[in-house]
Parts: sequence; structure tokens; C-alpha cells
Amino acid sequence: MDLNATMKGAELARTRVEADAFNKALLSGKSASKDLGKDDFLKILITQLQHQDPTAPLEDKEFIAQMAQFSSLEQMTNMSQGFQRLSGLLASSEAAQVLGKQVDLRDGDNLVTGIVTEVVRGDFPLVGVNGKLYEFAQVETVRN
Repeated sequence: MDLNATMKGAELARTRVEADAFNKALLSGKSASKDLGKDDFLKILITQLQHQDPTAPLEDKEFIAQMAQFSSLEQMTNMSQGFQRLSGLLASSEAAQVLGKQVDLRDGDNLVTGIVTEVVRGDFPLVGVNGKLYEFAQVETVRN
């Protein structure tokens, strides 16, 4: 699909940067892992209950301990998601504070200097300098 024919330069740049940020978020959040998650734990517990020996069922203490572990895992997962949201909000807030200020940012091997004229909020905030959007993480220096 040719985006150039239907979008202005700034819109095209913003869309590309947002798509890149979205892809980075997907890759960082969904990388292959050797750790078991809450869904894996629940599947193991259900499989264990389905295949237990009826003459020697799971002890109450063991079952309660496994359910407590599952509950703890669920709470840790919720806390992790909350911290990720908080991190995104803090990054967006920090990026918003540079609006109207002069910045130096690194774009590959080039040092770009200019006034921040636009801020796009999100988990990976963007700053508009000299008509182009950059990731806020690229900002090296901020001046009044």
C-alpha cells in the first residue's frame, strides 16, 4: 500500500514512528520466554486435577498451597502491568515538559538541534523537532 499518495509528509512520518513504537512494544512485551506464566500454571493445575489418582486425591494442604501460589502469581502480573502503565505515564509527562524548549537529540550519527513543537504521548512518547518526530529517548540535552 502506498501511504505517500494519501498522507502529508508530517502525517506519514508520525504514522511510521507510531508503527515502529508499536512494533517495539510488541516485541519487548511478547518475546519468547522460558518462564511460566499464570495461564501455564493454571493449565498445569487443571491437568493435575484431571489426572489424579482417585484412590489418593490431592491433599487439601497441597491444593490450598497451589491456589495461594496461583493467587500470588496473578497479583504479581497485575502489579507488573500497573508499573508498565505508570512508566508510560511518567515518560509522557516528562516529554510534555520539553514542549517549547530547545533540545539536542541523537538521530543515528547526527546531532539534531531544534525547538520541540509537538509531543505525542504514549508508552514511547515522541517529540517533534524541525518538522520531524523523534523518540523522546533520543533527547540528550534540554535548554530553555
